[in-house]
Amino acid sequence: MARVSFEKKRALQPVAHPAAVSVQVFGTGDAAVDGAPVMAAPGEEIQQAVLNHLQRLAISVGAPIRATVRDDRAGCVVPLEVATDGSSRMTGEPVRVPAPQASGTGTPTTTATTVRAEAAATAVPQSAATAIPPEVIFGVSREAVASAVAHTPARGFDAVAEEVLGDGPLTETAEGAELLTEPMTRINEAVRAGRLDAAAELADRALAEAAAALGVHHAEVLHLRELSAYIAYLAGDPVRAFQLSLDLARLRRRARDGEAAYDNVQSAATAWRAVRDPEEGLRLGRDLIDLWTELAAEPGPAADDPRPLESARARMVRLSDRAARAARP
Repeated sequence: MARVSFEKKRALQPVAHPAAVSVQVFGTGDAAVDGAPVMAAPGEEIQQAVLNHLQRLAISVGAPIRATVRDDRAGCVVPLEVATDGSSRMTGEPVRVPAPQASGTGTPTTTATTVRAEAAATAVPQSAATAIPPEVIFGVSREAVASAVAHTPARGFDAVAEEVLGDGPLTETAEGAELLTEPMTRINEAVRAGRLDAAAELADRALAEAAAALGVHHAEVLHLRELSAYIAYLAGDPVRAFQLSLDLARLRRRARDGEAAYDNVQSAATAWRAVRDPEEGLRLGRDLIDLWTELAAEPGPAADDPRPLESARARMVRLSDRAARAARP
């Protein structure tokens, strides 16, 4: 299929080296990224607030963010990589470290010396440190720690971001190249410049023209709809981004393209995580998990890695709790 061919081309494109930051989560429940404070929203866990902050940094630079995370509450240092779609993975073994010494006022210090000490902590040999035993370490399951850290293909909005920021092919077919190379170039330039309103307008216009010329189910039209969803996500409209992505996932599943359908499910999941209202999150989450469960029951990438679906189900439980608390008088 044209999309498979395009994915192979895209896989050959170099990915920017991850930027590096230092994160500290204090025992008080506060956190800092490179010394700048990070605050959790009401009802939000500080770990999730940090992950959201790192995702925004990744989106801003168009590449994953490598973070050395010292979590004083867990007493460990976790080497973590956060992608532009919000997914995270450990890049090495977590290590246990002594609790930090407090300053005279009882507030942990965040000086440059402390930051350097955090970075050095990950270099402790395994013989001098004990791997962390909890089931979940800074949002990553213990099973993930035990896995071999291997390259996985970019999925969802992460893959779209690579297209926008890279120098690879802009279209998937010959007829698409003739019709869409110029508008796609202008769209990508607008996204890179942060002119998201202009990018959305250009994408809508290109989508209408491509649908009229090629048909609504053509690979180029579906590709443009992916781009429109990504732009909506960047522009702070996660509900629109979610709906566009989930509709695409349904179309591609009906076309028996499980690989592309899972990409779109991942995009929908990223947009869903940005929906803060618990009632709306529950409504959207039901549709997402229903389709995701169907995909996971079929051969393909959704079945190969059940952990993201488990994480989505866990978020539904948290959303239910938040919705129940909000409904109390």
